[in-house]
Amino acid sequence: MDTVVARKNKKNKYLLVALPLFLFVGYFVFSSLTKKRTLDVKKGEITVKTVENNYFEDFIVFQAKVEPLNSMLLNVIEGGSIQEIFIENGDFVQKGQPLARLYNPNSELGYMTQETAMIEQINNLNKAKLDLRTQELNLAKDLVAIEHDYLDSKSLYDLNEKLYKEEIISKNEWEKTQENFRFQKERKNIIQQSIQKEKQANQIQISQISQSQAIMQKSLEILRSNKKNFLVTAPLSGRISSFEPVLGKNYVAGESIGKIDVMKGYKLMADVDEFYLEKVSEGQKGEVEYKGQTVKVEVTKVIPEVKNGRFQVELNFSEGKELDLRQGLSFGVRLLLSEKTKTTVLSKGSFNQDTAGEWIFVVEGDKAIRRNIKLGRENPLYYEILEGLKEGEKVITSSYKDYKNIEVLNLK
Repeated sequence: MDTVVARKNKKNKYLLVALPLFLFVGYFVFSSLTKKRTLDVKKGEITVKTVENNYFEDFIVFQAKVEPLNSMLLNVIEGGSIQEIFIENGDFVQKGQPLARLYNPNSELGYMTQETAMIEQINNLNKAKLDLRTQELNLAKDLVAIEHDYLDSKSLYDLNEKLYKEEIISKNEWEKTQENFRFQKERKNIIQQSIQKEKQANQIQISQISQSQAIMQKSLEILRSNKKNFLVTAPLSGRISSFEPVLGKNYVAGESIGKIDVMKGYKLMADVDEFYLEKVSEGQKGEVEYKGQTVKVEVTKVIPEVKNGRFQVELNFSEGKELDLRQGLSFGVRLLLSEKTKTTVLSKGSFNQDTAGEWIFVVEGDKAIRRNIKLGRENPLYYEILEGLKEGEKVITSSYKDYKNIEVLNLK
């Protein structure tokens, strides 16, 4: 009789072999995923700074140049070509001093034509006024003759009235005398009223003519003064700058050929990065260093137009000191954007360029561990720490270019 032999289950055998292997691989993968990425770094290759609790000032630093407090552009009033130049760039000039002369034959001919026409109109107005005066004179003469006739008729009337009452003259003759007197009386009244109205009308016309003459005369004076605009003169006393006219070159009306700087006080002009456009405003205080002393300045004007990523700021010296300044001098301006406040701060470093201020390496013994942080305001010296760091902690502030994907640094 045959004996039954039980078959070995190979499936269980393979399972017993694969299970430990699977667990080992799983552990290896888990360890790889959870293990922090580390890197060995020499201490001499990094910069370590300590987090402080210190006064923080929000300020910016920029360069500004000295310019005269007041300046005026020299603009060509009448276009033309430069015929003569009387001064040089940088000269001091007095108000009214000739600087250059332009020539424009077409404009001069136009001025002569206009002047002739205006003079002719003024003469015509004078003639019209004279005609009205003559008319008044003739009316006055007529009135004298009429009054003479009236007086004669009245005298005759008075005389014949007596004679008629004494029956010396006939009734017919008396009636003729009465009629003549009535006629002369009415004639005189009518002529007087007519002359009075004529005089009133003439006075109105003469007044209008006089007003027109005054306007024409003023226009003529303006025209003649405009002819002088071919001579460019100094509108005020000061020093000429940017004055570079060229003989024979044609300039159009309104074009600038230079500037006059009034040498009574100075200001500072600066180009500031557009990043600070919303932070800079009029009235903000600042300071500059001049010959070993600190001089206060104040923002007086902000020109918000951005050109090439920068906008202009004008500052005045707020102290009454007499400073021996020169145009073109350059100063480093320290402009305060806020008052001093005590807070947690960290010295600035290049780490921020690689982390955008979101994390940092905190030194703990011989290791530096990555930690998330939050930065606030900044100035040229410090970052303001809002979250993630405490006073006294040490952090690495040098570049993180090679550590972006590292979580722990081993400091050797």
